[in-house]
Amino acid sequence: MSRVLGTVERIWRYPIKSTGGELLDEAAVDARGVVGDRLYAVRDAEGRFGSGKNTRRFRRMPGLLRLRSRYPGGVVTKVPELLDPDGVPVPDPTGYVRRYLGRDDVDVAREGTVSHVDQLPLSVLTTATLDWVGSAVPGVPVDERRFRPNLLVRTPPGTPAFVEDEWIGGAARIGDALRIGFERSSERCVMINEAQQDLPHSPLILRAVAQAHDTRLDVLATVTHPGRVRLGDTVELL
Repeated sequence: MSRVLGTVERIWRYPIKSTGGELLDEAAVDARGVVGDRLYAVRDAEGRFGSGKNTRRFRRMPGLLRLRSRYPGGVVTKVPELLDPDGVPVPDPTGYVRRYLGRDDVDVAREGTVSHVDQLPLSVLTTATLDWVGSAVPGVPVDERRFRPNLLVRTPPGTPAFVEDEWIGGAARIGDALRIGFERSSERCVMINEAQQDLPHSPLILRAVAQAHDTRLDVLATVTHPGRVRLGDTVELL
């Protein structure tokens, strides 16, 4: 028997990886995720992607989250726009990022043979979990931008925090056609502490998530049947 988990409250796409994204009223979703999501990235000469941390795959590039990206007119076939911290589009994304970061070895590049997706195609977060984070760090501004989900799902009153854990291993229908499979949760890092636009830096956020839930937050999903997602769509556990 199916069960309604909630409704789609917000849809996010991040055209340039590790920058702020764009809110959508609806989006196409295919096997890779929201179409156009993280299709571009800031990449250094070694092929590492700009991020808030240093690893074999990532290069720490502080300040990227203060920038935003979007597709002009929502057309994914176009190169995304990069917006400066004041929300003004820049004419040359690569040239701007080089000046902004103070380094000449970076480019804004389209995905090639190495995927820009960190883990799985879709990140789904509930308002129940987001509300818990806000209560765990009083005085620190918190919204879903900290956690960069693709879908924020409005859950019914009384839904417990981290309810996403209960969905793992299950499948859901979103709207008319989209089908996804819940696989696992994300392991969070310092990125959720980083400043972006009107959200200040705060180490309390990662600390709270680590103490309460072993740094895990959201649920990651694969796409088993492509479709469209729209604001207000029902998310139904199958």
